[in-house]
Amino acid sequence: MERLRDRLERRLDEARRTWSLLDGAFLDLVERAAALAVETLRGGGGLYFLGNGGSAADAQHWAAELVGRYLEERRPLNAHALTVNASTTTALVNDYPPEEVFERQVRAHVRPGDLVVCISTSGRSENVLRAARAARERGARVLGVTGEGGGGLADLCDLCVRAPSRDTPRIQEVHLLFGHLFCEAIEQAFLETAPAKTGETPA
Repeated sequence: MERLRDRLERRLDEARRTWSLLDGAFLDLVERAAALAVETLRGGGGLYFLGNGGSAADAQHWAAELVGRYLEERRPLNAHALTVNASTTTALVNDYPPEEVFERQVRAHVRPGDLVVCISTSGRSENVLRAARAARERGARVLGVTGEGGGGLADLCDLCVRAPSRDTPRIQEVHLLFGHLFCEAIEQAFLETAPAKTGETPA
């Protein structure tokens, strides 16, 4: 039987190997994803985050960083998690097929020009896929955040960020890093430039 310490060391090695695969191409995706979000927000649109389980926690986490602040003070941003209204979600899964829990909220709230961020480690969650399809039908753009395979989600996205792993915990760890970098890049775009002092020439 494997010793606990050996198991934990193996998991740490797996995490290190996964993170070692993140390179400039990953940062390019972060920048492109943030650019989609910034364009959406500057155009008066909103960001809508969704996912199941750990991905639901990511959806709430990222929306909170944008409505509040990530690292620096700036204006609140129009970001929403479609995972947090217990009355709505429980009513929907009681009254409709559970696969519609996000789709129906997308049809209720999302407008052309919005950005829907679909988070799924497998890329195969039916309720996430339905939400992505509904978003496209509504004229919104879709950002996918998933694992190496991408599942069916990759084909429904304007941009898809894939963690370089097929192991759920490792994928989720990369998603956490992506979310932090994504929120920081968006935040930087909305920082107010400090006014120049009297007699000082702006750079």
